[in-house]
Amino acid sequence: MDGVKLQEEVVLPEFSLPLLGGGSLESQSLADRRILLYFYPRDDTPGCTIEAREFSELLDAFATKDVEVFGVSPDDEESHRRFHDKCGLSVPLATDQDHKLASALGAWGTSSIGGNSYEGVQRSTFFIDHGRVAGVWRKVKPQGHAAEVLAAIQ
Repeated sequence: MDGVKLQEEVVLPEFSLPLLGGGSLESQSLADRRILLYFYPRDDTPGCTIEAREFSELLDAFATKDVEVFGVSPDDEESHRRFHDKCGLSVPLATDQDHKLASALGAWGTSSIGGNSYEGVQRSTFFIDHGRVAGVWRKVKPQGHAAEVLAAIQ
């Protein structure tokens, strides 16, 4: 993949994330799939909305590369439903309420805004190719990120 290197070894832990509308995304089902997990801080906020809309607009293009895309945040299903419906999203949304997967992948940590520190999602994206983390984007800027990732995936 052009321009994306693993800066540290990233191990994909076992996980099961509930999906909006039912079902779940589980680590055991990834051995024969290519998926993209983009972690975002919170439903219906400006940057998160930009990112979700851009991934939604490019879902078909990702599908031509045999890649499934999932947005992941700690928000609950009701919050996801409101966000999904309000913004007309097509990207599937998963819930990591206990932030175990985000923590394991290094997408959860201390951030600060205006001098105030808080624990939360650090906007990050992970490309998982047949159960192996094959690409990582950290400190993501929402605008244009989906297109950047699409261009990098072979």
